[in-house]
Amino acid sequence: MQMIGLCRFSYPALGGFQVEHETVEDRIAFLYAEDRLEERFQLMETVALPCLREQTDQNFEMIVVIGDTLPKHHVDRLHDITADIPQISIVAHEPKPHRPLMKELINGARKDPKAPCLQFRHDDDDAISVDFFEKFRAAVNAVPGLLDNRAVAFDWNRGIIAEMSGDGIAATDTVRNLYVASLGMYVRGGCPLTIMNFRHGIMNQFMPTVSFTDTPMWVRTHNGYNDSRQKKVKPVPVEPLTVEQEAEFKARFAIDVDQVRATFS
Repeated sequence: MQMIGLCRFSYPALGGFQVEHETVEDRIAFLYAEDRLEERFQLMETVALPCLREQTDQNFEMIVVIGDTLPKHHVDRLHDITADIPQISIVAHEPKPHRPLMKELINGARKDPKAPCLQFRHDDDDAISVDFFEKFRAAVNAVPGLLDNRAVAFDWNRGIIAEMSGDGIAATDTVRNLYVASLGMYVRGGCPLTIMNFRHGIMNQFMPTVSFTDTPMWVRTHNGYNDSRQKKVKPVPVEPLTVEQEAEFKARFAIDVDQVRATFS
């Protein structure tokens, strides 16, 4: 089955953010601030992209959505850091209503709308396990009795909260149901639904959902510009990784702690 992913890189959508702005110009000014974009690039280069390069199943494609006014030097940098991942296509759009545009992009990428497909989202500051796509495809094939439904969600809910710095990585294990990373959706052939039709945290209210909790499958970074953490939130205690855990991060998520130290110093 075709596997289609979506990643928004500082796209100034109309809606789609928990942090609100009075005008689209205010939103663009916030998103395109140099210090914010530098952090996004640092996280994308060290966290979000390496795990895609190392996927054990390379049969996927991912659309990266940017704004059509993103400054050229940032557009060029984005093309440079993704050039060695042929599955990625970068598309630029003017500010449009968030969900309608994202649904349009995903459905436009379906090579055969009459055939079933697999869909996922990927945030630019998160990582997925290097075997996520392989596990996702195998999980779908393992439940043929569910595939008559219009859509089925597949949720790997065990993951890691991490903070990146010049000192390396501090982290803690957690279980979070229906988080964006390592959450996939099967869509039946001929059905126009997309993973962007639903808020990720309540997908199980609209379709059968299969959950797995056996092993960490994602890394969520807490950083200076998490959209969901700009308001008052409870801090998550984290501890520096041990040498053994650093090796596990490299093997499971393709995150190189030495690269993190060098990038964030």
